[in-house]
Formats: sequence, structure tokens, C-alpha cells
Amino acid sequence: MAKRLYIDLEKCRHCDDCKADCSYYYHPFNQGIQYLREIAEFAVTCRQCLEAPCVTACPADALEKQDNGIVKRYNLRCVACNSCSYACPFGTIMPEVIPYATSRCDFCLDRLKAGEKPVCTGGCTEGAIHYGDFEPDPATFTYLVNEQLVVHSIPWKKEENK
Repeated sequence: MAKRLYIDLEKCRHCDDCKADCSYYYHPFNQGIQYLREIAEFAVTCRQCLEAPCVTACPADALEKQDNGIVKRYNLRCVACNSCSYACPFGTIMPEVIPYATSRCDFCLDRLKAGEKPVCTGGCTEGAIHYGDFEPDPATFTYLVNEQLVVHSIPWKKEENK
């Protein structure tokens, strides 16, 4: 089983300003955690509409519906017109939370020595970021975002009127 980053978005959403450190040296402000939060939030909150009106509305081709049904965002193509946000029938695209200068996370691939954990796991004050042998389990609302990232997020559920 491959080691993965695990983000508990139920805990992570309590931070307004993430203080977790990052050791990725290709971005000046070491905010790779912002990238992780963005892809995690987008992957689990996007409703993957069949029609994908956000993709159709984007004049810059910054959104693409992949073969697996997941909408992928290309941040560097975005012109900040907010068309996707207006087109989303569920209001899950919130461009104001995405910084223009996007940092990346390389998941510390090929940079960790045996027994080492990514720096971000020790710096999260909410205990929302972990590293280890995590597998997706829909019964516990734990989802695989990509081969290196597992996310815990309780999905929105409409309450029935009684």
C-alpha cells in the first residue's frame, strides 16, 4: 500500500489562514497546502453535473470535464471572469478562495527519506493533515482524489422538512 497524504476537510475548514509549513522549493511563499485544500475541496464538493455548465461557460477553457466525470481546473488559464461561478447551479465554484499565484504540491514524492513525513503534517495546528497508509472508504466519507491524496469530507445532505 502506498503512503498518501490525508486531509480531513472537516477540521481543515476551521482555519482561515493555514499555518502549515511546506518544503516544496519551487514556489516563493511555500503555500503548497493552499493547492492541496483547493483540489480537495473542489474534488469533493463539485457535484460533477452531467451537463457541466461551468465548463461550457468558461471562455478561457480553464475547466475541463475528464473522461472519469471529474471537472479539472487549470488555474493558470483562468481570467477571473467568474463565469463558472455564475453558471454552477450548486454554487460550489468559489473563485475568491483560489489565489491567482498558485503554488503547487508535489506530495513530497521522491524527496522523503525512509520514515520521514511531509513537513505539512507536523505544522497543521488543527491536526487535519496526516501521512500514512490511507485507503478510500465511502462509508466513512473518505475519498481518493488522486494517487497521493485521500480526503475526508462529509457531503452536504438536504434535510427533510417534517
